[in-house]
Amino acid sequence: MRTGCFLLVLVLALLITLPCFADDTQAYRPVADYDKKQEGVAYYKLEAKSYFSKTCGKIRDVLVYLPPEYNPDAAYPVLYLLHGIGGNHLEWTGGVPDVILGNLLAAGEAKEMIVVTPNIKAFPAGTPSSGNMYSPETFAAFDNFINDLRDDLMPFIKENYSVLEGRENTAVAGLSMGGREALYIGLSMQDTFGYVGAFAPAPGVLPYFAEGGLFTEESFRLEEQYETFVMIGAGTTDTTGGEWPKTYSDTLTKNGSAHVFYETQGGHNFFVWKNGLYNFARNIFGMKAE
Repeated sequence: MRTGCFLLVLVLALLITLPCFADDTQAYRPVADYDKKQEGVAYYKLEAKSYFSKTCGKIRDVLVYLPPEYNPDAAYPVLYLLHGIGGNHLEWTGGVPDVILGNLLAAGEAKEMIVVTPNIKAFPAGTPSSGNMYSPETFAAFDNFINDLRDDLMPFIKENYSVLEGRENTAVAGLSMGGREALYIGLSMQDTFGYVGAFAPAPGVLPYFAEGGLFTEESFRLEEQYETFVMIGAGTTDTTGGEWPKTYSDTLTKNGSAHVFYETQGGHNFFVWKNGLYNFARNIFGMKAE
């Protein structure tokens, strides 16, 4: 009996001392305190802006993160970072992109970039809302953001900030529903976006159940004429996104489209989404994480 109790205690002690990233792929483990402010590090500056959207017929809000040493006489690549189905342009503040990117920049592991977090629920003015965030109208509003982004927001950013143009200087990424939209936007506008990140992307990119998808299985692919970096991340205990991130990855593989897919321990939350931003930022705009 004593031996059995001793073994049980020993096993429990070993489990407690296991690293919190036990199920993570080694290459994608963030360094300690990657999302905490460090002494002596300068961090991104946040600006709240608004722009008129012809697509929606109204003024819309957006947050813009500027590098610590932002210089209007210089020029910077741009990352459009998209929120989830229950969020808005403020949701990513909970993922501290200013801190994550500031730490990466100080460590020499990311390029200086402008980060834009818009409201991607692009309801046209006067559209009645059912109040149900899972309604067809809400999904249509999210899918309509591609038009607002292309025709209204990107021109606004170009007019008001010093940006580098070209697909090699333009990225889109997002969490959950924003990950779904990042895949939709990135693969629909491959002439515009050279980098696409989807952190635990939601269903709907491909057909599911009786519903149609944003792409067919055959059309969900990268065009050979472009070099596009695509990263899809998933949480090992994510019951919301379920198998969809892996399904998207498998479909790209089936269609001969090279990309990165990895899983990290965690559910459908910022533990996983911040990990996604950390790894994505280390691999865009000419960076290549070791």
